[in-house]
Amino acid sequence: MQMSAIPFGTTDWAAVEATTHKGDAGVATWRTRQFGDIRVRMVDYSPGYVSDHWCDKGHILLCLDGELTTNLKDGRAFTLTPGMSYQVADGADAHRSHTTRGARLFIVD
Repeated sequence: MQMSAIPFGTTDWAAVEATTHKGDAGVATWRTRQFGDIRVRMVDYSPGYVSDHWCDKGHILLCLDGELTTNLKDGRAFTLTPGMSYQVADGADAHRSHTTRGARLFIVD
């Protein structure tokens, strides 16, 4: 990832407009900043959220609160709790997430 032409700045995530994305169950609320080709998000998953698709996009994801389980298309599953992260490259491992009790994530992709 090449990070260029991004001047120093701060983000008050509470002031960033939220968008809502429905899953197969529950909702994901995204607060998104775009810096050239780099998307940075604070995402809140509602309790009971289940993703509605397999994702092939690469991400660096940090769990800030709650618990998130991510299933890979090959059958593996990983559960993140606060302070844990995962990283995956574009096209490397299709993945899909769900949460029983909700989760707050910081995502860079």
